[in-house]
Amino acid sequence: MLPDAGAGAAPEVLALAKVVSKLRAEVLELESVASVTAVLERAKGVVMAQAGVTPDAAYQLLFDRAEQSRRTLLEQCWITLGRTARTGADPVAPRPQVAGQGAPVMPPEPGVSPFSTSRYVAGGAGDGRPAVHRTLLARLAEDLAAARTPNEIAGLLHAVLADSQDVDAVMIYTVATTGSLKLTGHAGISDSMAEQWSHIPPLSGVAAMEAIAAREAMWLEDPEQDASRYLLIGDPPERWPSRAWLPVPGNGPVTAVVGFFRTRQGHFDARTRTLLRRAVRLCGGPLREDRGPYGHDPIHADVDSIQTVFDALSGPAILLTPLRSPTGEVEDYRIDAASPESLDVAGRHGKELVGRRILENYPTVAGTALWEGYLDTLTMGEVYQGEPFIYEEVTAGVPQQSVYSVRASRLGERLVVSWIRHDDSERETRRLDDLQRLGNLGWASWNLVTDTITWSDQVYAIFGRDPALGPMRLEELPRHLLAEDLPRLGAAVQRLVADGTAINQFFRITSAHGVRHLRIVAEAQRDADGSPLEVHGFFQDLSALRDTELALRESERANLVQRGVLTAERAIAVRLQEALLPMPEQSLELAGLGVDVAYVPADSGLNVGGDWYSAIELPDESALFVVGDVAGHGLAAVGTMAQLRFTTKGMIVTGSPLPDVLRRLNTLLLHTATDPDGATATMVMGRYQPWDRRLTWVRAGHLPPLLIRGGTAQFLPQPVGCLLGATFHPTYGQAVIDLLPGDRLLLFTDGLVEEPGEDIEAGLERLAETALRLVREGRSETLARALAALRPGNRDDICVLDIHVPDEP
Repeated sequence: MLPDAGAGAAPEVLALAKVVSKLRAEVLELESVASVTAVLERAKGVVMAQAGVTPDAAYQLLFDRAEQSRRTLLEQCWITLGRTARTGADPVAPRPQVAGQGAPVMPPEPGVSPFSTSRYVAGGAGDGRPAVHRTLLARLAEDLAAARTPNEIAGLLHAVLADSQDVDAVMIYTVATTGSLKLTGHAGISDSMAEQWSHIPPLSGVAAMEAIAAREAMWLEDPEQDASRYLLIGDPPERWPSRAWLPVPGNGPVTAVVGFFRTRQGHFDARTRTLLRRAVRLCGGPLREDRGPYGHDPIHADVDSIQTVFDALSGPAILLTPLRSPTGEVEDYRIDAASPESLDVAGRHGKELVGRRILENYPTVAGTALWEGYLDTLTMGEVYQGEPFIYEEVTAGVPQQSVYSVRASRLGERLVVSWIRHDDSERETRRLDDLQRLGNLGWASWNLVTDTITWSDQVYAIFGRDPALGPMRLEELPRHLLAEDLPRLGAAVQRLVADGTAINQFFRITSAHGVRHLRIVAEAQRDADGSPLEVHGFFQDLSALRDTELALRESERANLVQRGVLTAERAIAVRLQEALLPMPEQSLELAGLGVDVAYVPADSGLNVGGDWYSAIELPDESALFVVGDVAGHGLAAVGTMAQLRFTTKGMIVTGSPLPDVLRRLNTLLLHTATDPDGATATMVMGRYQPWDRRLTWVRAGHLPPLLIRGGTAQFLPQPVGCLLGATFHPTYGQAVIDLLPGDRLLLFTDGLVEEPGEDIEAGLERLAETALRLVREGRSETLARALAALRPGNRDDICVLDIHVPDEP
């Protein structure tokens, strides 16, 4: 086991432990090779017995058959042994399997001698199941040779095991870079279920992940108990009473797991477990190889392509492949490709680096920010570009330090790493150049003794001067300055040169791009007597800042003018609104009804709104009640409001039906609107007949009236009617309600209920509750004003009409 990096182990100790772990893995790999050799020797024995050839000739026959069928040698060996089982031949006895290894060597069936031919013929074990299993495995081995994808492998497993083992579905997951599971093959499940379970994050309580981590099969045979411990895959999970997750064995870390889902209840018996293990081992080669359509390995093909690209690069770059532990953690990285100019601290170039491991060759990298940056890039996919760091290594007994800036980006499951090697002076020079470029400033020095001037590259860019001409002499500078700035700058330079007074002066020059605003900041270096010897300072181009300042001033001036116009317009609109819509100082009495009006303008903004109301008695002693709201603000909204208000009165007085009035008002807005985008408005209108207490009302996109009756508050059912000015072919209906003694009917505009970001239904419900509460508290005489007063800081105008039917004497 490797020491825990978080337990305080030094990076060198951690790196040494990982090297030891690598050597141990190599030993295990050699043992696995010996186990695979046992399968090869058994197959050679079968061929020798069948063809009567020598061991070398038998090996050559197996090799040739594998080449002709595009199979691996191990697959050909299994196929040969499987065919022997079907024909009843007695193969050579198997060699013992190396203990503790997961190589694909078939162990003898439980309770049967490994030298008995009854293992391969029907009825040899009493019920014939071993021979059936052997036949199934042989069929699977032969078909696997043509399988190219995990999906095809899942289909083969499902087809072979469905009838005899009640295997209803097969799912194959592979371990992704982030440690999560990706569904790469499935059979027996729907596409929707495959999509649902296509990705499983690295969570606890997932049997497939536990099988990979423990490298052991997980047998789920009790649905109720399993559901309490694991996240069961399936919709519904009860579809499969028993299931098994088997890790795909191999020489390295486990990277795949196969799930078998059975419709049969109960335990997996020993023979079935052996069969499933053997089937998974048989699929191990194709799943680990993940061959392309022509049998080649795309992983190595990708590396070869990347190396070809690297060969054309001019800078250092390497391709790192993460090497993972059995639990999926990154233990090290292997260099699989390198550009020709890649050079490490030991002097190794280009392809000399290929095949080397990071921690084996550069152990002090362990635990550094660079190592963590590699892990973050591999996991999150974000490009890592760290600060320059010092790498120290002892070469031939001599400590060596190098400063590197490293960049790493993810390419599939690998990392592409490039770097720059530099020292402190190079880094500081680069930072100074960046500072001058970003700040649009450059340094300059003037040696007063030798009369030499030195400019940085950025000063040439500021003055628009060709560097081939050299720095500008002081006598040349006045030709470029604006005349009004020359005296002030000249006096400042004289003070600097004469007595060493530091200067911070703004001036303007003319250039090919127009007038540029510059700034000079300089100070003098004095000798022992206090006389200036050398002047150091910098020039800064402030043209962009000056342009921005002028633009802001112009914008501020325009805003002030616009604000004045809006203020004057608001004053006019307010006076016009007061003239058109007088505010009542007390309640009205119309047609035997009490009418209370509340109108509250918005608290903020320069523009007045278009809310309006009308409450008049008609010639036939009935009453008209109207509340409307014109879209927009300002003089245009007030003008539209006046037009609607007076036109409505005129048409109603002449006896026009209410729906006809709305249709004509809609036509009026469509043909007389001064706004190029058109004017729109909402309105609710009712005519009350006192002789039968009947109210006929219509609406045009307006909120419904609120009726308070008998201790309840509810909004009236709304007749059809869209807002005015919206369409050329509107439809308006009307509704009728008989008012009862004690009823209160509220007509209002949306300013009473609307809140920013809130659904209008919530505002209406709040209004109904508040109005009912005020009535119960005895504040019904001032209900309209009380409701309006509960909306301080209103963003829109509020208009409320409270119509009260008196109680019977």
